[in-house]
Amino acid sequence: MAESVVIGAGATGVATARQLADSGRRVRLITRSGTGPDHPGIERIALDAGRTGELAEALAGASTVFNAAMTAYQTWPETMPPLFTSILAATERAGADYVMLGNHYGYQQTTGPVTERTPMVPNTRKGRVRAQLWQQAKDAHDEGRLRVTEVRAGQYLGPGAVSAFTLLVAPRVREGELALVHGNPDAAHSYAYTEDVAAALVAVSGDERAWGRGWHAPVITTTLRQAATTLAELHAAPEPRLEPLTERDLALLSFTDPLWREFAEMSYMSERPFLVDDSDIRDTFGLKPSTLREALAS
Repeated sequence: MAESVVIGAGATGVATARQLADSGRRVRLITRSGTGPDHPGIERIALDAGRTGELAEALAGASTVFNAAMTAYQTWPETMPPLFTSILAATERAGADYVMLGNHYGYQQTTGPVTERTPMVPNTRKGRVRAQLWQQAKDAHDEGRLRVTEVRAGQYLGPGAVSAFTLLVAPRVREGELALVHGNPDAAHSYAYTEDVAAALVAVSGDERAWGRGWHAPVITTTLRQAATTLAELHAAPEPRLEPLTERDLALLSFTDPLWREFAEMSYMSERPFLVDDSDIRDTFGLKPSTLREALAS
């Protein structure tokens, strides 16, 4: 059976599966559709992870389960809790270690850098969901039912990554067109490169010091304007033209995809500086982030 199971084939899930397989570990990648990279070390399985019994059978024999699953952004409060409850229960039944991919939504809003010790008392719906999912897993760890850890990341960069930057800005910048941006383009923000996040997930899964707490993935701290400028340079495109999204713009976008109406709730992360302290994972595991240019050139 597989040594490691990755659930979810988003950009980070795929990168994690590939890095594990490249290191010689046998990997089983579970998604609803059975999609994933064509790699001799990766077995792709089509399975709904919400079906706890079937999932537990697929996890049998695994040493580590990586939960990189994601539901539609606008449905998180309804769809994430039952899915994660199923994955946690199946992992416990399989007797495997449990590594979650989380984000920074669960923290209390603060003007300073967010650390892993920032209180998890969010004031948004999606933040409460994230905090509750982690607490559920942490309780299972504290009760001795399985070993749990979480890597937290956000505002992704990299191939296949889904974020405000990759959706709204990058395609326009590459084509030399006007890009509408969510928030203040000159506010410092901590970005995460998918390959760095995957490396963090792999690192914590193999270290006794990782269990029972969350870790921030290595971050690239820059501004949206600088990220757009660097991307333009890499593609020999004109200097980026950036304008803020208005409420009307978001309303119009929402007619095409309900995802966009969800952006307002998390605006505090883009309208002012949002900084993440990644010193714990750097100091403990020796991980460092890629450069902004490396992340955007991939």
